[in-house]
Amino acid sequence: MSDPDAFNQKLIEEFRANGGKVSGMFENTQLLILTTTGAKSGKPRAHPLAYSKDGDRFVVIASKGGAPTNPNWYHNVVAHPDVTVEVGNEKFPAKAIVTEGEERQRLFDNQAAIMPGFADYQRNTTRVLPVIALKRAS
Repeated sequence: MSDPDAFNQKLIEEFRANGGKVSGMFENTQLLILTTTGAKSGKPRAHPLAYSKDGDRFVVIASKGGAPTNPNWYHNVVAHPDVTVEVGNEKFPAKAIVTEGEERQRLFDNQAAIMPGFADYQRNTTRVLPVIALKRAS
């Protein structure tokens, strides 16, 4: 399946049908569904993303596979940081926080240690891959 939107939609459907479990290339990857509000459209957009944890926060990296530009979902969270997170069977509102400096580096290094592909993505691009912490809304 070469269309990334169709691939992601199929992954989201499988995730939701199986309590967060998926098969195929992401079978043993910690995945969440991040629903953002489109920066331009204002419409909800769902994105399956690999994550790590930092205390009670979920951490995602705007890698876009090491592409030279940030993924659309990153622009969405910058414009509208109130998001929805789905992990397993749980769904909750959260605040997306773009991390910086030492915190960004620590969170990036933690996730890259678990998922080395992120270090490869960083080596393959000149942009600094944004790291976003998702903090559950109180």
